[in-house]
Amino acid sequence: MGGMSSEREISLSTGNEVLNALTRKGLNGIAIDVDRHVAQNLADKKIDAAFIALHGAYGEDGAIQGMLECVGIPYTGSGVLGSAVAYDKVISKRIFRDRNIPTARYQVFYKNGPDKTKRDIGLPCVVKPSNQGSSIGVTVVRKEEDFEKSMELAFQYSREVIVEDFIDGKLIAIGMDEGEPMPIVHIKPQSGFYDYEAKYTAGKTEYICPADIDEEIQQRCRETAVMTFQALKGRGFPRVDAILNDDGTPYVLEMNTIPGLTPTSLLPMAAKMAGMEFDDLIIRILQSASTDYRK
Repeated sequence: MGGMSSEREISLSTGNEVLNALTRKGLNGIAIDVDRHVAQNLADKKIDAAFIALHGAYGEDGAIQGMLECVGIPYTGSGVLGSAVAYDKVISKRIFRDRNIPTARYQVFYKNGPDKTKRDIGLPCVVKPSNQGSSIGVTVVRKEEDFEKSMELAFQYSREVIVEDFIDGKLIAIGMDEGEPMPIVHIKPQSGFYDYEAKYTAGKTEYICPADIDEEIQQRCRETAVMTFQALKGRGFPRVDAILNDDGTPYVLEMNTIPGLTPTSLLPMAAKMAGMEFDDLIIRILQSASTDYRK
């Protein structure tokens, strides 16, 4: 947990909640705050399995997974390739289009590209870094004069920036239980945009679970979540985020391979609605730990 990314504080929160749950269940858990000495720390601790609560770079992008593969330590979440492709929004988008998974029309800009302002996407649009979480560096652009500033912000976090159509609709989250969809969560931020503040400030967002959606459309959302899980080589308990438009089409935003795990996070919320208490969810996730390496 912890780590060296912009999501360090959120990761520490998730990690501490996981550690507390493991302790309550009578397991011998230890916290490893990831830094440049993580390989030596792992060797010193002689752990049996790694519960990855490491949000952001080095935790969700396949880096820590690759190291654990090399030393043969089972770990939670997706494998090296699955983590990498899900973390990179540009690669995810290409896979969605290839697999006919609904996703917003988009355009990719490069930091050292010849023209970072020639946009084919109309307004309003969403500008986001290609490899950040927690809505860091993301802007909804409604006025032409705000576009360049939004691009500059996004490029602070990534060398690739995605500009995509803004889709007006319901923001939904579909937790996955090893390939099976959990109850859908409808996310209703007061501001209308689910940014960092709306995610992590109490009272800024209303959550409805199960979502107030027609059953036929819910089934469509579940099917899309399964397709996303399979296309991105999902493993364990990720979360698929999407925008449900007025036509009942779920436009997939991303699959979060290491979702937040506090008692108020989305995945535990869905699990509780499915009859699974927080501590039991943590044990289920731990039990799913494995490796992709060839013995």
